[in-house]
Amino acid sequence: MSATIVWFRQDLRLADHPALSAAVARGKPVIPVFLWTPEEEGEWAPGAASRWWLHQSLTALSKDLAKAGSPLVIRRSPGSLAALRQLLKETGADAVYWSRRYEPLVIERDRHIKETLRAENIEVRSFNAALLIEPWDVQNLSGKPFQVFTPFWRKVMSSLDPPAPLPAPKRIAAPTRSPKGVDLESLDLMPDIPWYTGMDKAWQPGERGAAKRIDVFLDGPVKHYGDTRNLPAEAGTSRLSPHLHFGEVSPRQLWHAAPKWRTSQFMTEIGWREFAHHLLFHFPRTTNEPLRADFARFPWREDSRELEAWQRGRTGIPLVDAGMRELWETGWMHNRVRMVVASFLVKNLRMHWLHGARWFWDTLVDADLASNTLGWQWAAGCGADAAPYFRVFNPESQAEKFDPQSEYIRHWIPELSGKGKGAYPTPIVDLKASREAALAAFKTLRK
Repeated sequence: MSATIVWFRQDLRLADHPALSAAVARGKPVIPVFLWTPEEEGEWAPGAASRWWLHQSLTALSKDLAKAGSPLVIRRSPGSLAALRQLLKETGADAVYWSRRYEPLVIERDRHIKETLRAENIEVRSFNAALLIEPWDVQNLSGKPFQVFTPFWRKVMSSLDPPAPLPAPKRIAAPTRSPKGVDLESLDLMPDIPWYTGMDKAWQPGERGAAKRIDVFLDGPVKHYGDTRNLPAEAGTSRLSPHLHFGEVSPRQLWHAAPKWRTSQFMTEIGWREFAHHLLFHFPRTTNEPLRADFARFPWREDSRELEAWQRGRTGIPLVDAGMRELWETGWMHNRVRMVVASFLVKNLRMHWLHGARWFWDTLVDADLASNTLGWQWAAGCGADAAPYFRVFNPESQAEKFDPQSEYIRHWIPELSGKGKGAYPTPIVDLKASREAALAAFKTLRK
């Protein structure tokens, strides 16, 4: 039998799916496949919150593919190449299509798979399904990658004209006999202890959930985005980041769904996502090392008690704790608050940004290696277009400005209004003294 394997990864949708559309257009049976191979992604394999989301998203995708005519085949394997070879052998398929990913280990893996299978006379094609522009297609005037966002996005927007999104295939031809897979439950993506009830209430993973989120956002919040996007108590942001990360919607779909917002602050946030992938592709070592080499000698502190207090929302600093509790409960945190809690960790507590990056990686439903790396290096001042060393977010003044009625804080810290159990802790650090200590430490890098 001649057929096309479509390897689903972070592209868990049917609409605007170039690899799937190309496979259907090939005119041969299509075998949709998902391979669970976390070992290949090293320490940045999906964290707990991401695995929860993945389970829900794969459930939705499986239903959609079955309805379209060709069910999803799920397999667990220590290696993607071995799993694909086995599928090719079992089915007689002669082509493998997939959507590109941009994490360093995944790039190397995919390159090896592509070279190996092509040498074995298998047609292999990869497609851009996740970005408006490929990381290698934009350069500065010196022909080098950008390291500052504003000129990067200006250059992209000057020529950006993404084609219209592809429609979902109405019918996907299945092979006469589909290969066997494993049950989704056997991947053990769901935790044994049901700590995810808050995420269940907050999110609807899957392509339909993404479409609903877009409709809600475009019907209201986007109209006031410039005014409300910084207010954590307001539903003023799109909350599309996990849907984008798992590929339940493409940025190209957003571009065409909101034509009058293309020059708005909202589309600029999409631009930051593009910039993050641009940086990760050109500077792959930054997942674990500072882009600015001088930061290798920065005098970071280590204090497990203070780190745990930060992780659990028990620092005694209300806006920081509210954000960390929102994260723990819902798998998400408002972007303004993300900047505040990150600044507090790397500057007031002066702890290594990787502590924060790893905690976010495990607890965020939108944990994305490119965006996570950019965000934490920005906060620490050691990355591209980073916040200057002397910029230390004051959680108290940030709360006064962006949560003036303390609605957000009181919601996540009920004990402050006498509704929660237990006493609220005293601050673990003096904000003024710790800021001064941080500035002194940063100045040592200039010597």
